[in-house]
Amino acid sequence: MHARMNASAQRLRQRLFYSPGASLVTLAAAGLLAWALWHALDWGVLRAVGSPEIAACKAEGHGACWGFVAEKWRLIVFGRYPYEQQWRPALATGAVLAMLIASALPALWSRRGARALALGWLLALGAFFTLMRGGAFGLESVGTERWGGLPLTVILTLIGIGASAPIGVALALARRSTMGLLRSLAVAYIELVRGVPLITVLFVATFVFPLVLPAGWRLDPFWRIAIGIVLFQAAYMAETVRGGLQSVPRTQAEAAMSLGLRYWQVQGSVVLPQALVAVIPAFVNNLLSTFMDTSLVTVVSMYDLTGALRLALGDPVWREFFIEGYLFIAAIYFGASFLMSRYSLWLERRLRVGHPS
Repeated sequence: MHARMNASAQRLRQRLFYSPGASLVTLAAAGLLAWALWHALDWGVLRAVGSPEIAACKAEGHGACWGFVAEKWRLIVFGRYPYEQQWRPALATGAVLAMLIASALPALWSRRGARALALGWLLALGAFFTLMRGGAFGLESVGTERWGGLPLTVILTLIGIGASAPIGVALALARRSTMGLLRSLAVAYIELVRGVPLITVLFVATFVFPLVLPAGWRLDPFWRIAIGIVLFQAAYMAETVRGGLQSVPRTQAEAAMSLGLRYWQVQGSVVLPQALVAVIPAFVNNLLSTFMDTSLVTVVSMYDLTGALRLALGDPVWREFFIEGYLFIAAIYFGASFLMSRYSLWLERRLRVGHPS
């Protein structure tokens, strides 16, 4: 134990105190960090107001007003969903998150486990849309225009990344195809979509797409937004997968074909497994990007976490405490993103990405 502590101290000196200048910078940074942490603790905890009492929040000398979050958290988390029915989005979101956790467990990655996960996802998604939409089993019908908050953020992220992944794989394979027309179409789609901001895609999906539908056809705004996110993310996913495909030596595919395997057998059994493992960091980056980009749906009148906070700040009584509200949703975003990134690092180590076998 003593030797380990000495080794840690030695590494610390080598990294932070290896010269007088480095020591000065380290001490100055430590002092600045300590000053910032003390003021944050004082404002956010010691002098904070936790009860939803506007008079206490406006009293002289108070710190953070977490009473705003205590008063408005249900509106922030569930948006405009009917107050008395908010157990439904809570249960629906819980079912989806439970399946996400189950899907991350290596014990369920066997063939039998994969079948169980597929069935579980069908049940979870069916339960999500049944609970959120209602109109069955005696549940009150709630239109998608009233969905919002965390459930909307979670389901748009799930649909966006889940549906864009196979489309991205198909586009990546098409871009590397020897068929000229197929390759040109894939390149044109990828470059066109990547050259357009997501906010433009959302506007087109919301206001332009209905104009090109046949007369009498109507697609729910939620699904128009979801399709727009999927098609947008698919282009980025395609480039991510293409990078992974390029990392696999061509000789492996040639060797597999020399054994009599067909194209799809080679891709499915030899090339894609290696390529997809190699791009786990980039894939998680796309996942985090999709998770954050859902906040843009507020521009087309759908209220995810960020939009629901703006609804809460519409109350003039609490409007001045917007910092506390944004810190609350920032904590939710950070917590979810941190868990996903840590799981990605664990998965890389388990699959030995970037390490010699």
